[in-house]
Amino acid sequence: MASSSRNNKKYDVFVSFRGEDTRDNFTSHLYSALCRQNIQTFIDDQLNRGDEISESLANAIEASAISVIVFSEGYASSRWCLDELVKILECKKDYVQIVIPVFYRVDPSDVRNQTGSFGDSFSKLEEKLKENTEKLRSWRNALKEAASLSGFHSLNIRRESDLTNEVVNHILKRLDEVFQPRDNKNQLVGVESTVEEIESLLGVESKGVYASGIWGIGGIGKTTIARAIFDKISGDFEGSCFLENVREESQRPGGLACLRQKLLSNLLKDKSAMPYIDLNFRRLSRMKVLIVFDDVTCFSQLESLMGSLDWLTPGTEKIEGICLDVSKVKEIHLNPNTFSKMRKLRFLKFYSSSFNGENKCKVSHLQDLGFAEVKYLHWHGYPLKSLPSNLSAEKLVFLEVPNSDIEQLWNGVKHYSKLNQLIHAACKKLIAKTLNPTLIPHLNKLVILNLRGSKSLKSLPAGIFNLEFLTELDLSGCSKLKRLPEISSGNIGQFFLSGTAIEELPSSFELLLRLWLLDLSDCKRLKSLPSSLRKLKSLELLSLRGCSNLQRLPEWLGQLSSPLKVNLMKTNIERIPESIIQQFMLR
Repeated sequence: MASSSRNNKKYDVFVSFRGEDTRDNFTSHLYSALCRQNIQTFIDDQLNRGDEISESLANAIEASAISVIVFSEGYASSRWCLDELVKILECKKDYVQIVIPVFYRVDPSDVRNQTGSFGDSFSKLEEKLKENTEKLRSWRNALKEAASLSGFHSLNIRRESDLTNEVVNHILKRLDEVFQPRDNKNQLVGVESTVEEIESLLGVESKGVYASGIWGIGGIGKTTIARAIFDKISGDFEGSCFLENVREESQRPGGLACLRQKLLSNLLKDKSAMPYIDLNFRRLSRMKVLIVFDDVTCFSQLESLMGSLDWLTPGTEKIEGICLDVSKVKEIHLNPNTFSKMRKLRFLKFYSSSFNGENKCKVSHLQDLGFAEVKYLHWHGYPLKSLPSNLSAEKLVFLEVPNSDIEQLWNGVKHYSKLNQLIHAACKKLIAKTLNPTLIPHLNKLVILNLRGSKSLKSLPAGIFNLEFLTELDLSGCSKLKRLPEISSGNIGQFFLSGTAIEELPSSFELLLRLWLLDLSDCKRLKSLPSSLRKLKSLELLSLRGCSNLQRLPEWLGQLSSPLKVNLMKTNIERIPESIIQQFMLR
């Protein structure tokens, strides 16, 4: 229901703001940036407003997929702004509208509690309307709810241009989630892992230049994969272009000139861009751009479109990689020097397409020289006790070593300082009984921690929740994990605890304010849910499937302000409180 209503929206974004504060600065910059990205944006720039928001304005809010609220010092002095805010939060509740707050030179806590200079503005309005207690109460509740949502704080992002870019890029990603048809996602079943592998090699977050090619016979899905990658990451670039049918178009009279014009127009967002290579590519060399050339058959086609590739800046990286299905061979005996001369090796994947694939790769040790530039390493049945010592965590973005007997990642901890993503997959001995607390401070860039299936894991250090960039924690199948440490803070959005021996959640769970998915399925020892969960304003999905010891749902679940989808299959719950039935969508 929510998906279909979103896809019929007239506007992509509605912007709520206090004109006197931000009309001529941040809001105008934001609006221009959204328009440059072809994001259909509604902005009410009337200088004179009445006491109540108009019906047309209320309709515009309902007709938007996303609402951006620009909280400024004088925002709460306007009853017009506050009524907009109430309407936006109604749409969040009724239509699952996405709401993104931007705190422009105000502190979120002042907005939440109506304190500081922000509170002073509200107090003045409150004095005028002190008789209308119901209206004031609704405004206070709306300010508290909106300021508790995850958003952007201008005091944390010093340059206004950087703040604008971050907000726009976030909106682009959320719009992709809203409008990407489910049918398209289903068509990509089977290629998701390939998309992720190639994406990890492109250095999207890097300032360097990366070139990668997808090669193979016709009809295997190369264009589909390239398009999926482009659609997923193009929003992270200042300019982007997917140039289709290069081979076919280049054979037509004037075809290459037309392709070059399209390329420049898309990248520069200028339909009148002149096709002079030297001038325009000089401009492009200062931009972060993404270009996909589809169906290229020879290098001369690229040269005709782009001239010399030197404009990409010196040192363009070309990715060299090895991919081998070890289930297709009898046995491999590697020479320890096998990789020593592969100084540009960036992609190494020894995988098994057989579900119960055995370790067929034999090697006594490895010379380290070949691993300094590796970004992606998947080695099924990795044969050694530790990883090559010069495998750089500063460059590594993907690590997966399933069915291996690895006991430690590196000999020292220094390599962890810039690790971006660690994917642990059934390393039988890596996590023995506890995750070493001394390791935690060195994982300060960790984004995903996947300890799925670590059957010996019994406890976690409390510091794991304090990792600033950790957004996903997967402890599924950690069957000996009985309890979690107390939580002091955390940015985790997805938390998987299915199949663990958890008996109860700590009351401090309420501090995971950005948590939107909590998977407790098959936690057969779980008896109850703490009341502190009611404070998780961002929680959208809660799976209690297979929690056979859970016999009733707490009444407070019906008091949550946001829609929550709950999976109750295979539980022993006999009755659902009426308050919960009225409030939530139950599965």
